[in-house]
Amino acid sequence: MSRLKKIAIGSLLVIFATVIVIAVYLFVDSPFPSYSISGLQVSESRQLPAGQSAPSKSDSLQKNISSKGIWFVDPTGRAMILHGINVGGSTKLPFEPLIPSHQKEQFYETVYNVSSVGRPFPLNQADEHFERLYQWGYRFVRLLVTWEAIEHAGPGLYDENYLNYIQAIVKKADDHHINVFIDPHQDVWSRFTGGDGAPYWTLDKVGFDPLKFTEAGSAIIHNVKGDPFPRMIWPTNYNKLGAATMFTLFFGGNDFAPQVKIDSVSAQDYLQAHYINAIKQVALKLKGLPNVIGFDTFNEPGAGYIGMTDLNAFGLLKNGIMPTPFEGMVLGAGNALEVERYEFAFSGQKSKGRVLVNPNKFSSWKAPEMDIWKNAGVWNYDSQQKPTVLKPNYFSEIDGKQVDFSKDYFRPFALAFQKQMHAVDSSWLIFAEPALFHQMPEFATEEAKRLVNAGHWYDAATLLTKEYSAWFGVDVVKGKPVFGRHAIRKTFHDNMANRKEETARSLGNNPTLVGEFGIPFDMGEKKAFSTGDFADQEACLDRSFRAMESNQLSYTLWNYTADNENKHGDQWNGEDLSIFSKSQQKNKDDINSGGRALAAAIRPYPYKIAGEPLEYFFNVEKKEFYLKFKRNKSIDAPTEIFLPSFHFGNGFQVHNSPGKLAFDKKQSLLLFYPDADGDQQIVVKAHK
Repeated sequence: MSRLKKIAIGSLLVIFATVIVIAVYLFVDSPFPSYSISGLQVSESRQLPAGQSAPSKSDSLQKNISSKGIWFVDPTGRAMILHGINVGGSTKLPFEPLIPSHQKEQFYETVYNVSSVGRPFPLNQADEHFERLYQWGYRFVRLLVTWEAIEHAGPGLYDENYLNYIQAIVKKADDHHINVFIDPHQDVWSRFTGGDGAPYWTLDKVGFDPLKFTEAGSAIIHNVKGDPFPRMIWPTNYNKLGAATMFTLFFGGNDFAPQVKIDSVSAQDYLQAHYINAIKQVALKLKGLPNVIGFDTFNEPGAGYIGMTDLNAFGLLKNGIMPTPFEGMVLGAGNALEVERYEFAFSGQKSKGRVLVNPNKFSSWKAPEMDIWKNAGVWNYDSQQKPTVLKPNYFSEIDGKQVDFSKDYFRPFALAFQKQMHAVDSSWLIFAEPALFHQMPEFATEEAKRLVNAGHWYDAATLLTKEYSAWFGVDVVKGKPVFGRHAIRKTFHDNMANRKEETARSLGNNPTLVGEFGIPFDMGEKKAFSTGDFADQEACLDRSFRAMESNQLSYTLWNYTADNENKHGDQWNGEDLSIFSKSQQKNKDDINSGGRALAAAIRPYPYKIAGEPLEYFFNVEKKEFYLKFKRNKSIDAPTEIFLPSFHFGNGFQVHNSPGKLAFDKKQSLLLFYPDADGDQQIVVKAHK
């Protein structure tokens, strides 16, 4: 090859490499957005005076969180970013007898005789766990309770021991300066339809025989199937006969099954009244406690069949044995059918052919005449005794008018719930969650007072596959795949911006809180549990946090499970999303021992802002924090920034707009008192 050719080829390679470098730089995007430090003063944390303005317990927890416009605020009017967490994942299960979801023994033998005293953790362990959460910066908790925990023994029979225990747990949180809101948790209706939430008797009262659900394909239940349990298969129960029927009756029984009565009361009115009254028992126990700021309406409710235009169509998530809604009704009536079976993997949902279900012809109903949907004329047998759907769009129209689940069914329920909670304490915020795959309905201005949009969001690709990819994600709003770091980051930001827009449309000038987001820690076939390397989990969790931060959102991370361990995770349906695990806890004297992906899970944030937050973020790689806010000069209290010792324990440098600084080491709070009006900036850089 000639020297000239070599030079030409070499030049082309240099140009090509340069283009690639530029393209990667533009495509990947800087992990730390730029900020201006022009005009800022520099201070060293080690020389800062001790702060005197961090509130003491006596004056910090007197209903110290309310709302004003789109912000949560404290009594001084400071805007608050609620950096919270769900406590805890195993609350979905009773504490006694201890029957995690992978265990078959005693599952059906103890349906009425259970106790949840000890969920989320025994009272004598509360100080340990609340102190850890406080030191990690989680000073706000979404505290799980279940309907079953309150009313498991039968309609109107409330477990006073459990109610007293919850009161004691909330008081313990108060002792540790932690505020809470109560989450009446459920997934796919009940433990007996593959999830958690409602008591067994709710199924019995409408005519079901839950012991036959597995054979009849009416639910897939971990306690019955045992391990190995297919990953993320439990959500398919939303479209199976058991859960779909219960949600339809709960929200729309008066329209779609008016013939179903329980103790001479319509199924809808009976179920809703018992649910709301059960949660009201908790409200009555917690009335007057200063750190209780409100109640969630109903965790991740399903719409059941309501709104389905074709009962022969599948749902969005296809995993395992997947009868259509019509096939589910036929199977539940005691028929054998071949139905589609799917395999769910990172590459998508693939059909694996048809399999015979219910060969022994078990019925999910206690008697044939109790079959609700056959009685309603949705389906029947033709002259050859072949099951036939008669009204495939039965659940999508009422009197010729298209139904809107959110507007026609969720909204009235949410208002009824709000009314009863406010009858106990009118100052409580009501954290409303629309049904899965549904938008929040519009509320009138007066109705929306003290309502918060508290819907959930997850990094769907990671959650469903338990695999992390830095280059592949899913836009859950548009239902499309996304490729590339920059595109994923922008998509996640846009998803959260969309949530705030939904709040504005539905509730007006009200706050938004993301009630759940999080990642599976058992991703990559649990590799991190043996290597101790949680780098993928840290990167994955960090990019979800950044979507919250770039939108100045409040949130409650899913989750903290006190009894999490590597083998069975959060003890429920194979989930493992807890940032704490007993299996990683090697030294009980070390507050951080047991933590997972703490570099991402523990992070600085603006706790209370004396004005309006404009921008903030944390660069976990550089350990740099940035806050920009517009000062409200009518507020005398300082802006408080949580600076965890995990990242800033070796000291830090502060660049700030002109003003005074103080650092309260005990509270891990940097306090800033600006000298001038207008926009303020603070940059905190950890010492290496």
